[in-house]
Amino acid sequence: MRFLAFKTFLLVLISFSVRSQADCLLGVGITENDSLADIFQMNDVQKQELLNLSAELKYRNEILNVQLENVYNRHPQNTVEELNQLALKYLNVMDSMQSVQSMIDKKLLALLNPKQYQLYLDLCHEASRSPFVITPKVYSDSIPPKQK
Repeated sequence: MRFLAFKTFLLVLISFSVRSQADCLLGVGITENDSLADIFQMNDVQKQELLNLSAELKYRNEILNVQLENVYNRHPQNTVEELNQLALKYLNVMDSMQSVQSMIDKKLLALLNPKQYQLYLDLCHEASRSPFVITPKVYSDSIPPKQK
């Protein structure tokens, strides 16, 4: 199960569009939440935030999809110039979708502890992608109690 989740995660990293090829995306909302939680061995707080971030991404993308529909339905498409303008508007919305994906992934990365973040860095290196640089979070439940 873990190997399949790992392969799925690597596939997501490798399969993003031209702009994303340099970025090492987690694919929140694209990769199954359970797979991400399993790969990174997330705690309950991280799993809940993953669910919240997936819902946020879905909501934001729904808004952007409505914008895409409006661009297509309302923009004239009779001349080459009008088609070029339509293409530019379409690309702007698609760029917004990619920006939202990056933002959501960075929010999740900010919740990872140092070991989880190191795994992310290792996976990015293996996939020949540039990782997002964040400061890993230290959780109180991951720090052993001091010995007296």
